Amino acid sequence: MTQSKSRITAIGTYVPDKVLTNADLEKLVETSDEWIVQRTGMRERRIAEPEQYVSELAINAVKDMKQRYGVEVHDVDMILVATSTPEYSFPSTAARVQSKLGIKSTGALDLNAACAGFVYALQLADGLVTSGMYRKVLVIGSETLSKITDYTDRTTCILFGDGAGAVLVERDDTESGFLANISGTFGEGGIHLYKTALSEKMDGQELKPGSLVQNGREIYKWAVRNVPVGMNTLLKQANIQADEVNWFAPHSANLRMIEAICERGPINLDRTLTSVEYRGNTSAASIPLALQLAIDDGRLKAGDQVMLYGFGGGMTYAGSIIKWSI
Repeated sequence: MTQSKSRITAIGTYVPDKVLTNADLEKLVETSDEWIVQRTGMRERRIAEPEQYVSELAINAVKDMKQRYGVEVHDVDMILVATSTPEYSFPSTAARVQSKLGIKSTGALDLNAACAGFVYALQLADGLVTSGMYRKVLVIGSETLSKITDYTDRTTCILFGDGAGAVLVERDDTESGFLANISGTFGEGGIHLYKTALSEKMDGQELKPGSLVQNGREIYKWAVRNVPVGMNTLLKQANIQADEVNWFAPHSANLRMIEAICERGPINLDRTLTSVEYRGNTSAASIPLALQLAIDDGRLKAGDQVMLYGFGGGMTYAGSIIKWSI
């Protein structure tokens, strides 16, 4: 790995005002608060309004970042938005962010790696800055999963929420912000988590059109088997021991899944940051939401080493060890 010459310099987040509780879900499908908490660890999710789309959430996260840190984004060289729920096929969500924030001259790109999207976008930003191509990249993970969720399906509607997180990745020639990166794909597992678009078949199999479809059992088995392996690979690449990592911030898919990963992996649950309990599964937004919650309650501090690990539809994964510096 080429030595990184970038670091995260600011972060902001946004979640919609509307709260969907477990009690609310009891009125929609055959479920209960006890059943949901026992199997997922989730109590609430935030839900976008009918006319509130993913670019609005992304823009509000950037505004929160600007307010918290006093940073400017008018001079960013690139906007990267990780999302699986864009309001348009094109223009891209990143282009909408550029337009609404009035950034005069910047590249704008959406990327779709589902729940691994935010970490993929961070890795891309680090590469662009470290290479010298750009000096300042705006990275956003933003999702409105409620808009593709079937609220008659009790196995999936309890899981998903909406939210956004934004960070700035900037040039730093003195201190490496990214210590290790890995990524990969098990594409043959794509049938286990999908949302149809132009085709309603995959590898000859008929798909259920419209809403997000997930085979939770297969996703669970894949994640619990593979994420701990990736965590150890990251530690080896960074040439550090597990106890030198202050925090583990995995995709907040499901608390029980995270518990199982931590039981098998090198970092315990007590050093794990999540956003799952009161945000649900927010796909590409879940990791920045977890980081912000940890900043707000004083756990995450400058100088901490953090392992980020996104995984999900594709089946894709991306992990990074970063040095937190804000």
